[in-house]
Amino acid sequence: MMPMTESTQQERLMHEIKQGVSHALAEDLGYLPLQQGDITASLIPNEQAAIATVITREDCVVCGTAWVDEVFAQLSEQVVIQWHVADGDRVKANSVLCEISGPARILLTGERTALNFLQTLSGTATTTSQYVALLGGSKTRLLDTRKTLPGLRLAQKYAVSCGGGKNHRMGLYDAFLIKENHIAAAGSIANAVNTARLNFPGKPVEVEVEDLTELEQALAANADIIMLDNFHIADIVKAVSINKGKAKLEVSGNITAEALKSLSTTGVDYISSGALTKNVRAIDLSMRLRVQTLAK
Repeated sequence: MMPMTESTQQERLMHEIKQGVSHALAEDLGYLPLQQGDITASLIPNEQAAIATVITREDCVVCGTAWVDEVFAQLSEQVVIQWHVADGDRVKANSVLCEISGPARILLTGERTALNFLQTLSGTATTTSQYVALLGGSKTRLLDTRKTLPGLRLAQKYAVSCGGGKNHRMGLYDAFLIKENHIAAAGSIANAVNTARLNFPGKPVEVEVEDLTELEQALAANADIIMLDNFHIADIVKAVSINKGKAKLEVSGNITAEALKSLSTTGVDYISSGALTKNVRAIDLSMRLRVQTLAK
């Protein structure tokens, strides 16, 4: 669905990781220098070294290792992380995800920021994996939406891909999604689609329709993708028959885990769900610290 090259997407993701981590650390440190920003860490001798073990307390799909790496890289060059998992790995409860060694102060300063990223993105990846499993062996693919947590657009969409889902458009710039208000302002579905082709040739054009009459209009306008918004199952089946493979069909609106299996049997190409990212439940993670004996 995304008309972006893999290298461009990767560059943007790396930029977002650095920027997002920097902002998250600044929030925790009150935009102060490290020594002033974490007053509790000052209770620990500056030379005290430690090793921390990060574990998951529940089954999950791991996502967010690069964010953890970046948190500690921005705090200190002395931190070393040994990962036992990679993004996309499915792990059982009580599995060790990584070991982090370095100055105790730094490990404790970075703990919450690192775990916030890791648990949130792993939550998105895990939910996506569960939804994908419900689609079974059907041809229907699961898509995310723009209903992401502010500031975590690329991060959550990356997590969706780690969970086996596919990305819809990244933003308002890479594909058209013509909805009810766009149609009303443009005058008709045909006008909206034709103007889209003229203004940005080559960009995918998707039209959201609310009934079978609008479906016919979108097909006549040669839309690339047609989103069936809040259609009942019976009308989705009719839409697939009317479409005859002319456009890609996407189902959206109140998509629940319970509905996925029945929707996948209708023959639509995509099912999109905002719940993957906006209703994310963080995975329960824990970091256990053990200090190393100071040399006398």
